[in-house]
Amino acid sequence: MKTTFFGAVVVLFAAPTFADVIVNFDEGAPKDRFTIINTGSCPLGDVSVVLDLGASSAGLIFDVTETGAGVSVFQPLELVAGQEFLISVPEVRDGDDSITLPINALDPGQSIAFTIDVDDTKGTSATMVSGAEIRGAEVRIDAGDAQAQGSFSDEAVAIVSYSSCNA
Repeated sequence: MKTTFFGAVVVLFAAPTFADVIVNFDEGAPKDRFTIINTGSCPLGDVSVVLDLGASSAGLIFDVTETGAGVSVFQPLELVAGQEFLISVPEVRDGDDSITLPINALDPGQSIAFTIDVDDTKGTSATMVSGAEIRGAEVRIDAGDAQAQGSFSDEAVAIVSYSSCNA
């Protein structure tokens, strides 16, 4: 009986912990919003979260200046939550299709959110981005040699399961 109990305790404590990251995209006017949430069981530390719109079905880009690749209304990147979790604020140029967010620490339940304008280059409505248009865009977590990624669904949500807790 003691051996069985001890074995169960060892298995319980040997189970890996995960940092699941959910990224939500919310179409808005005039600003679109991305929210990155650590829904896992351990903190993230010293990682980069990369939002890569290049593989999206509509050829999405960031429209951050009045002139350049975007159309109509533009909005630069504005952090609205969680700036204290970032090592630095990323610089985004007009027409870029990716953003890298260098994260210092993001505990379970904490989030980072920013607004920006996203335009499509292949769809019928360049200024309005639907869930289907962001489908295929990728989210990647980079931590040295470790990497994990997920893709946005038609519901404009990407989930990345990351098994290396390192904060």
